[in-house]
Amino acid sequence: MAKRVALAYSGGLDTSVAVRWLREEYGVEVVAVAVDVGQGGESFEDITARALAAGAVEAVVVDAREELAADFCFPAIAANARYEGKYPLVSSLSRPVIVKHLVEQARLFGCDAVAHGCTGKGNDQVRFEVGTRALAPEFEILAPARVWGLTREDCVALAAKWEIPIQQTKEKIYSIDENLWGRAIECGRIEDPWHTTRLEPFTLTQITEQGPVEVIIGFEQGRPVTIDGVSYSPADMIDKMNTIAGATGFGRLDMVENRRVGIKSREVYEAPGALALIAAHSDLEDLTLERDVAHEKLRLEPRWAELVYDGMWFSPLKNALDAFIAETQRFVTGEVRMTFEAPGLMRVDGRRSPVALYDYELATYDAADTFRHQDAEGFVRLWGLGISTWAKRHGAEPGSAK
Repeated sequence: MAKRVALAYSGGLDTSVAVRWLREEYGVEVVAVAVDVGQGGESFEDITARALAAGAVEAVVVDAREELAADFCFPAIAANARYEGKYPLVSSLSRPVIVKHLVEQARLFGCDAVAHGCTGKGNDQVRFEVGTRALAPEFEILAPARVWGLTREDCVALAAKWEIPIQQTKEKIYSIDENLWGRAIECGRIEDPWHTTRLEPFTLTQITEQGPVEVIIGFEQGRPVTIDGVSYSPADMIDKMNTIAGATGFGRLDMVENRRVGIKSREVYEAPGALALIAAHSDLEDLTLERDVAHEKLRLEPRWAELVYDGMWFSPLKNALDAFIAETQRFVTGEVRMTFEAPGLMRVDGRRSPVALYDYELATYDAADTFRHQDAEGFVRLWGLGISTWAKRHGAEPGSAK
């Protein structure tokens, strides 16, 4: 049995109770590892104080905001990643960052196990455990929330008994996971898929600007680098777009999602910056990617998103797809003009690039047209040669026009 455990610590009710529970039930020392991925809320001084009050022998905070933005969110932009064509992987992208630092801190503090606060029906248990086994297969993994069978009321009662200073109450309505990339809202009334979300606790997409608001996003090799000509760090880029797009109400998602464990789950998201940056990037690719490359990338993008959603960030297939996507981004450079307008409207209404494959003289129908129309007859004849040969041998296709 493990003697010292590194716990992925959020500062919330479940992981605070888990600190003491692990000590009481397994007799282990607990190192609480909090990773700052832009979740906001309480100060990390308060969070580490709570971990120590709960019985942790050590409590550390790792600032991973820029790392999340540059090494995880920006690759998701390059992949135009949206699980099931909608969800921009809000929680999914933060988990491998947390796992990476959890494993590093576990080794630093001489732990022989790691632990998380995930339940048995969610996706995060998969992401934490598969990621850990990819990076540190020698570690034991503990999941107290899968073992203890405690309700929220039970956890509140234990926190009171153990004098753990918590903010949550029995009346808490929603479960909210937040990071730099967006917010995921679950539980409460929205577990009914018929319930409207118009009055739910949105914060990133509160309408404070009617618009229209025009923004020009500049990309270099697939990475967003400027807004209206001003350079931003990756984390500041996402923050800025969250503010600009969210102010007009853009960026809300309400979907029934297929979890990895087989459950359909109603999920509500706010991700204005993520959705805006992915839309701009995808539009610029239309201008700069060669046709066959663009078509193949469209085919592989859903697979990349599935792998990340399923906790396979560190997998060989994900790494191989990363290499393909990186090659496609070499010439995805240029600017995209977007307009945001309340309530929640967005459109791309301009794009330009110094390496655009759009050729005005080939595309125009005006006098400047340089396309060789006479070449088309032979091309069309050869393109349809197989079909015409079939038709001569077997007759017109059944059901076709006579």
